[in-house]
Amino acid sequence: MNNIFRFKSFMRTPMFWFSQPLHKLIRNIGVSAHIDSGKTTFSERVLYYGGRIHEIHEVKGADSAGATMDFMELEKEKGITIQSAATHLKWKGHQVNLIDTPGHVDFTIEVERALRVLDGGVLLICGVAGVQPQTLTVHKQMSRYKVPRIIFINKLDRMGANPWSAIQSIRKRLSLTVAAVQIPIGQDQTFNGLVDLIKMKAYFFEGLKGEDVKETEIPERYLEEAKEKRQELIETLGSIDPEIEDLYLNEQPISEEKLKSSIRKNCQEHKFYPVFMGSAYKNKGVQLALDGVVDYLPAPEEKQNFGFQISQDQKEEKKIEFKTDPKLPFVGYAFKLEENKFGQLTYVRVYQGKLKKGDYVYNMKTKKRVKVARMAKMHANQMEEINDVEAGDIFAVFGVDCSSGDTLVYGDMNYQVLCSSMFVPQPVMSLSIKPTKKEYSARFQKALSKFQREDPTFNVDMDKESEEIIISGMGELHLQIYAERMRREFEIDVQLGQPTVNYRETITQKQQFDYLHKKQSGGAGQYAKVIGYMEPLQLEEGQFSNQFENHVIGTSIPNEYITAVEKGFYESVDKGPLTGYPVVNVRFVLEGGETHVVDSSSNAFMTATKYAFAQTFRQAGPEILEPVMAVEIMVPAPSYQQAMVGIAKRRGSVTNTESRGDMFVLNADVPLSQMFGYATELRGFTSGQGEFSLEYKRHDPVPPNEIETIIAKFKKQKRGQ
Repeated sequence: MNNIFRFKSFMRTPMFWFSQPLHKLIRNIGVSAHIDSGKTTFSERVLYYGGRIHEIHEVKGADSAGATMDFMELEKEKGITIQSAATHLKWKGHQVNLIDTPGHVDFTIEVERALRVLDGGVLLICGVAGVQPQTLTVHKQMSRYKVPRIIFINKLDRMGANPWSAIQSIRKRLSLTVAAVQIPIGQDQTFNGLVDLIKMKAYFFEGLKGEDVKETEIPERYLEEAKEKRQELIETLGSIDPEIEDLYLNEQPISEEKLKSSIRKNCQEHKFYPVFMGSAYKNKGVQLALDGVVDYLPAPEEKQNFGFQISQDQKEEKKIEFKTDPKLPFVGYAFKLEENKFGQLTYVRVYQGKLKKGDYVYNMKTKKRVKVARMAKMHANQMEEINDVEAGDIFAVFGVDCSSGDTLVYGDMNYQVLCSSMFVPQPVMSLSIKPTKKEYSARFQKALSKFQREDPTFNVDMDKESEEIIISGMGELHLQIYAERMRREFEIDVQLGQPTVNYRETITQKQQFDYLHKKQSGGAGQYAKVIGYMEPLQLEEGQFSNQFENHVIGTSIPNEYITAVEKGFYESVDKGPLTGYPVVNVRFVLEGGETHVVDSSSNAFMTATKYAFAQTFRQAGPEILEPVMAVEIMVPAPSYQQAMVGIAKRRGSVTNTESRGDMFVLNADVPLSQMFGYATELRGFTSGQGEFSLEYKRHDPVPPNEIETIIAKFKKQKRGQ
């Protein structure tokens, strides 16, 4: 017997759901993937089937309306997501708070801040390409914040789509334990339905927009494959779940409820990731993936969230777990800022307690107490005013002075806690920027200030020698988008310089120093001696820092001079001795020194430290580090040799090659400095059929034969200023 479920019927709520606490009925999820994998298209269908919107608009649709979540004019024009957008909908009695994130590597901070506050995620994989470079980055980000996820293999309607190859690439490249919970009915252009391996039923998506989900018995020709893949699902779960293993080995039947319970438990413990399938563009499979969100991803109380309680004297931090109990003091985390015509809009995730309109919150960073006058739920760029929120909610607030990453607590200073911080990647590219007219100066400074508050990866510096303003970010597109936003939002024409690579300097060996700074020029002179050593600071790949340590015993150097030494060190690392780029991963240890009763001063010790640093740095095996990008290149098979040769010429190191149908795919690690102009070269030898993507991977030492070129360029710039 056939059953047809219309999408609006999914919104009906069984009575027992109302008896559960509100936070148990919340799912906070994000949709993440490599660029052009269909995230925004998927999100558009989620909103439509959830009754949140009444028309489906495509990312590059003929109606020019654009997808709901891509509301910026730039997003509609370019057909890409630039900033994350939040919305909310109802599904089977649950409140689903959804954040659609960008796929382009240049806007990775938007993914970072979304995953920081979410309880679960949907990882989209292209059914044709499988795991791609940005998929690896998103996977790493999800793992960093311990985000449980379901996987949705999209674009099964495309020529060459193969869900089983995609699953193999997940296992191989992401090292995840996965198994399909569905199999497709039809292939490529004949794809028209799915078999649910847990219920052992077939589903077809009928109606104008796939809103009518038709449940039937499994077609005879797919029954054997369904049994085989269900067996694979059970065996995979049995390898990590002793209860399923016992039932399987004893040849006992495994019920639908038992399978669902095992998937939910192991998904939330990051041991297993169920794989759903479909084609968002063709309106197939999205409703079943939404069922998976509700069935397998955690409610706020089921995911542990930790912070730090600060002692009254501000000297000690104790790790604590936030509870979803509404009776406990309110704790919120400001994860995203937007400026609009009404002022600053701050997105906040509630981790503990509850908050009402008119309450006061205390900003743990600014130490300011402010009244919450307006609260809203966001639907892309539309607001719906609300009066209160509880633990697990994501909402927006007006008029609260804060920055991205600030912790907000209820009331006053009596309850002092901090949420754990968000990882912010280092910028990899810089450009000089200036307004074309002097009368733009005030608006130009306002724009720079706004963008810095919104985006932690957008940095602004002044070159002290050239007096140029330098903007830094995650890539050329990232910086160009901000230049374009200045033109549109602030009506400022700007001039951009040529892109420069953000090199870094470091040392490779420990080196002692014993430096005396002595200067006599009539009257009070300068006298300061510093003794100690410098050594490399070992950190995780991609992380940069510097460290000063005071190991002075006794009173050979007074405390006020030790402070001056520390300041001198941190000023020294701002510009390296070789190229003027920052020095990273250096530990500076001060062990002793000498003073003069008359001639010693803080200024003398700061000067001594800077000279000691410059001298010791050159003796400690200095290196220049350059950003290396993970590059994926896809070219027609006949062009593979040119692709290999081109990457070799650019100092690239090939990490993987594979064939995907009639296309050749090459993965390589290539210095960013060598990738300028590659798009033109690729278009040339592939007649416009080739494409590539790149993302930051790490900083590596520059080869010796390139070092002199970089140093010479730096010296030439100095002479020309």
